[in-house]
Amino acid sequence: MRILFLSQRVPYPPNRGDKITTWRLIDRMRRDHQVQVVAFEHDEGDRRAADELRDMGIEVETFPHRSERLVQSALPALLRGRPLTLGVYGSRALQACVDQLAPRCDVAYAYSSSMGAFLLPHPDLPKVMHFAELDSDKWYQYSKKASFPFSWVYDREARKLLEFERELAAQCVTNVFCTPLEERIFQDQIPGPPSTVLRNGVDLAFYEPSQNTPEPGHIAFTGVMDYYPNVDACQFFVAEVFPRVREQLPEARFTIIGSRPNKRVEALAQTPGVTVTGFVDDTRDWLRKATVSVAPLRIARGIQNKVLEAMAMGLPVVGSTSATQGVEGRAG
Repeated sequence: MRILFLSQRVPYPPNRGDKITTWRLIDRMRRDHQVQVVAFEHDEGDRRAADELRDMGIEVETFPHRSERLVQSALPALLRGRPLTLGVYGSRALQACVDQLAPRCDVAYAYSSSMGAFLLPHPDLPKVMHFAELDSDKWYQYSKKASFPFSWVYDREARKLLEFERELAAQCVTNVFCTPLEERIFQDQIPGPPSTVLRNGVDLAFYEPSQNTPEPGHIAFTGVMDYYPNVDACQFFVAEVFPRVREQLPEARFTIIGSRPNKRVEALAQTPGVTVTGFVDDTRDWLRKATVSVAPLRIARGIQNKVLEAMAMGLPVVGSTSATQGVEGRAG
C-alpha cells in the first residue's frame, strides 16, 4: 500500500514530542508499505533530517516554513473568517504537491489538523486524521490563561478551529487520539465521526534506569523551550514552587533542559539555583544527574513524552494533573 504522510515538521530525528510520534509511526508503516512524506522544514536541521530519511529509502518532499512571516500569513485567514492556524501553516506549493501525489496513493495519514487541511480537496482519498489532541481545545486553554487582547484572539481561534475540525473529522476513516480523555473531548465536541486511541510509548532500550548516583537536590525539566506551555510551566515553577523548595532545601537546583529557549526562559537563569542549558546532545546525560523530574504544565493534554522518558529512567516525576493524567499512573 502507498501511504501519503503529512507532517508539520520533518519527522526525524525523534528529539521532540511531535517528531517522536511521527517517526515511530513512519518507521512502523515502512516495514510493510511504501511511505511518501510531505512536511514543512523549519530550519537547517530539518533539511539535514530530510536527507537522512531519503538515505533510509523514504520518499520525502519538504517545503520551507517561514516563522518570520507568521503574522503576514495569518492575516488573510483572519479576514476570511478562517482559523489563523491555517494561514500560518498554509502553502500553495505544498498543496500543489499533495494534489499531485494524492491520486497515486491508497491512503493519506495526516498528523495535526493543519496538515489535514491539505487533504480536504480530495474527498475520495481514504484519510486517517491523527489529532493527538484537539487544537481547538488547546487554544481554549490558552484563552483562559491569557489577558486581553490575546484572550480574545485565542478564544476566536478555538471557535474557528473547532468548526474546521468538525469538517475535517467527518471526511476521515478514523480520527486518532493518544488517550481516552482526548477521545472523550472529541466525541463531546464533534459527535458522530469514528475515532480510536493510539497511545504514545517510550523506547525502553534507550531510556533505561541509570546506575549513576544522582546529585542531591537536582530538579530537571525537559522540553522545547520556545513552546508556550513549556515556557509557562517553567515560569510558574520558578516563581511559585522553587522558592518553597529552597526554603526546605537551600542547595536545591533547577535545570531547564531543551533547545531554543526564548528570552523569558533565558531570564529565569538569573534566579539563584536555576540553570538554562539550551540545546543538549542527549537529555539522558542530564536526567541521570537529577534526583527528580518535574512536569508543572498548566496547559496540557495527552501523554507527555517528558513524563514517560523520566519514568523509563527510573526518575521520580512530580507533575501537574494536566501533565500526568494521560499516563494513568498511581501517585506515590
